[in-house]
Amino acid sequence: MQTEKVTTHIIKWLKDYATKANIKGFVIGVSGGIDSAVTSTLCAKTGLELLCLEMPIHQAENQSDRAAKHIEWLQQNFNNVNRQLVNLTPVFDSFVSSLPTVNNESDRFLSLANSRARLRMTTLYYFAGLHGYLVAGTGNKVEDFGVGFYTKYGDGGVDLSPIADLMKSEVYEIAKFIGINSDIIKAAPTDGLWGDDRTDEDQIGASYPELEWAMKANEKGKTKEDFTGREKEVFLLYKKLNLSNQHKMNPIPICNIPIDLK
Repeated sequence: MQTEKVTTHIIKWLKDYATKANIKGFVIGVSGGIDSAVTSTLCAKTGLELLCLEMPIHQAENQSDRAAKHIEWLQQNFNNVNRQLVNLTPVFDSFVSSLPTVNNESDRFLSLANSRARLRMTTLYYFAGLHGYLVAGTGNKVEDFGVGFYTKYGDGGVDLSPIADLMKSEVYEIAKFIGINSDIIKAAPTDGLWGDDRTDEDQIGASYPELEWAMKANEKGKTKEDFTGREKEVFLLYKKLNLSNQHKMNPIPICNIPIDLK
C-alpha cells in the first residue's frame, strides 16, 4: 500500500464530502483503540471542526486512559479539535434496571453489549445534530465487510466510513505513518462492550491477520477443500460469520408489492 498517498486521499475525500454537503465538521467516538485513533486523526487533518466524544460505560481504565491521551495529543497538534466527556454509565445502569429478568443470561449479556453501542450511537447523533456535524465511522474492511463484527445501528450507524476499505493491517500502517501513540498501536483490539478485558480475537476466535487471509482467500474463490488444519478452521469460521452477518452488510430488505395488488 502507498501509505502516504492513501492517507492524503482519505483526508481529501473527507473534506470534499463534508464541504459538498455544507457540513462544518465531524463527531467521532474515541475508544482508545487503533481504528478510532486513526479515523479521528484523519478527520482532524481535514482542518474542519472535530468533536471527540469519550463515552465510558463501565469502561476498563486502560481503555479510557488511551482515549484521553489520544485526544490530548490531537488537541496539542490540531487547533480544530474539541473534546466532550459523556459518562453513559448511569444511563446504561438505569436502562438495565428497567428491563425484565430473563432465563438465558448469555443472550442477555450479548443484547446488553449491543445496547451499549446503540446508546453511544444515539449520543453521537445528538451532538451531530447540535453542531451540524457528520458522524464518522471507525469500522475497517475486515469488520464491516468480512465478518460483520460490529453492532447493527450501533457503531454501524454512521454517516460516512473513512477507513472501511482498509484491511486492519493497513490501518496499522497508516497509524504508524501519522504518529499514533505506540500504546494504542500495541494494544490488543477490543470493542470495549463487555466491561472486561476480552479482546476481539477472544470473541471472534481468530486474529485479524488470520481473518484478512481468509477474506482474501474467499475473494479468490477458494473453498474449504483447499486447506487443512488451522487454515481450514479459520476459513470455515470466516465463511460462517460472513454468511450469518449478511443482514448487517446488505440493504434492509423491502417487501415489494406486486402492481396488480395495489
